[in-house]
Amino acid sequence: MDIQEEQYIASKRGKWSQMGVPHKGCVDIEDLGEPQLTCQMCESQIIRYVHYMEHPKHSEVLCVGCVCAGHMEGDITAARNREASMRSRIEKRKRWTTRKWKISAKGNPWIRSDGYRIIVYQKGTGWSATVSTEDNSSVQHCRKIYPTQERAKLSAFDHVTRLLSKKENS
Repeated sequence: MDIQEEQYIASKRGKWSQMGVPHKGCVDIEDLGEPQLTCQMCESQIIRYVHYMEHPKHSEVLCVGCVCAGHMEGDITAARNREASMRSRIEKRKRWTTRKWKISAKGNPWIRSDGYRIIVYQKGTGWSATVSTEDNSSVQHCRKIYPTQERAKLSAFDHVTRLLSKKENS
C-alpha cells in the first residue's frame, strides 16, 4: 500500500500538484477502524489511519495517509512512528480489560501501567475510576459513571493515553 501511495506523490496527484498547499504540521492521528477515507493530499489512497495536517498559511486541515504525512512534514520516519505508536495503543487497548488486575484491600480492581496507578470501583449502580501518578502527586477522579467495570477500565485506559500524549507533546 505504501508503494502505491509513493507513486501518487511522485506523479504529483491531487494536492501535490497544487501550488500554495502547505506540506507541514501534523496535529493529530486517528484510527477509523478500517480503510474508508480518501487521502486529501494525493486524493487517491484509501486510508484507515488519518494524520491531520495543518499549517497557519492554509485554512483547511487535511486528512492524509502515513506516506503523504511523512512527505508533507519532510520526515517519513516520524509519520511511520506516529502510526506505529497508534497501532500499538490500539492493540494494548484490546488486551487492557483481560490483563491481570490486582484487587485492593477494599476489593477494587487496580493496575499499574505507563507510570500510573489505575483503580476501578463501584459507584452507585455503576463503575468509575481513579488515575494517579505512581508518587500520588497527581490524582484524577473520573466524573462519569459507567454501566460496567469493563467500560470504566477502558475509559481509564483512554485517559492514561491522553495524559501520555500530552507528556510527549510538551
